[in-house]
Amino acid sequence: MIEQSGSPGLRPTLPEWAVVTPARREHIERVAELAGRWALSMGVPDSERHRWLRAVWLHDALRDAAEEELVRWAPAAPGPPELRHGPACAARAKSEGETDRGVLDAVHYHSIGLAEWDMVGRILYCADYLEPGRAHQREWRAELAERLPSQPTLVLRQVARARVGHLVSSGRALPEPTVRFWNSLVTDSSASS
Repeated sequence: MIEQSGSPGLRPTLPEWAVVTPARREHIERVAELAGRWALSMGVPDSERHRWLRAVWLHDALRDAAEEELVRWAPAAPGPPELRHGPACAARAKSEGETDRGVLDAVHYHSIGLAEWDMVGRILYCADYLEPGRAHQREWRAELAERLPSQPTLVLRQVARARVGHLVSSGRALPEPTVRFWNSLVTDSSASS
């Protein structure tokens, strides 16, 4: 992971091995800005904010890579590139020295969800979907983005409902981690926070 100066302190940015278009980089920057804003609003320690931002900068680092590159890093990952890039990014990041299991899981499963996520995965999943550059349902997504710092679990459930609904409407089989993720959200009795 490349570090560059910024305030406060160092901040993550794209790794040297990233394969992204200018538009993808703009998306990643918007996701980072949103996650960073949430971290400040929620008063999370700098160390946790840094974890969130590492995951953000890694999550789509190979999104625009050739399919052969994705298969090289994630040969067992099923599905098309839009589902394979997360596992490939996580594997590549691990090979480059990333050891934080929460960051790696966030990156690996950011497209499909994971029941076992810590806050890094949950924040990435929401920020990736709610970043303001996406054209669909802008007002609804902006309202959710504003509510996340005070209602993270409720917003996560609403984002998951939309994202899982999209997967269902695609006609593809739901990956097993997605099923477990969704079930964990709808059966969690603490989901009212």
